[in-house]
Amino acid sequence: MKPSIHDLGINKLSVEQRQSLLDEIWESLELDRHREIIDDRLAEADANPSAGRPWEEVRARLRGQQSQGTSIR
Repeated sequence: MKPSIHDLGINKLSVEQRQSLLDEIWESLELDRHREIIDDRLAEADANPSAGRPWEEVRARLRGQQSQGTSIR
């Protein structure tokens, strides 16, 4: 059985305290999702290393676009 707001005593918190708790929980969920995305992208890069470009190549391309006033995509 999962704990309820009553079991955890959340119902006794003020509205401001509950909002603060909700913000903290939401931030922790966002961080977990970001970690999942990074892990997925690293796994993709490991599985197909030739699909990417070396950092030096990317940096040179971006610097070239920047100096020409071209938007970076």
